Amino acid sequence: MLLDDTRVFLEGLEPEARAQGAELYHASPRDPIWEYVISPDTALAALETTVAPVVLVGHSHVALSISLVDGSLEGSVAPDGTEADLDAARWLLNPGSVGQPRDGDPRASWLLLELQSWRATWRRTEYPVDEAADAIRAAGLPAQLADRLYYGQ
Repeated sequence: MLLDDTRVFLEGLEPEARAQGAELYHASPRDPIWEYVISPDTALAALETTVAPVVLVGHSHVALSISLVDGSLEGSVAPDGTEADLDAARWLLNPGSVGQPRDGDPRASWLLLELQSWRATWRRTEYPVDEAADAIRAAGLPAQLADRLYYGQ
């Protein structure tokens, strides 16, 4: 259950933004709300639709590290400890998910983005999965949402 001030904050967020050499989208540049960037075609389209050296996307709950070098994509799913030198190419990055992961790793995924040195590092953090699953069930949400927390799928 969200507190009222948390709900007001979340409702005020925009699905896209630009800051410090990066473009940020909840989903993708072509559809900031709904498009999943999980294939090479959608990753390339996202980079071709933008101009910033770093494009951050989400929505898919899959941690990604994809670079565009001389018109070719390189990279894929970003496991814990993956690092990227953001000066080396244009990048499409997805920090992954702190809940409902979809990449086979049940830990919370997050991205350390160091703008001063133009480096990105993906991290994973353990969290109380049992408590999160219990809260999902208590809220009356589908059991699948609780069960998938244990497997990251």
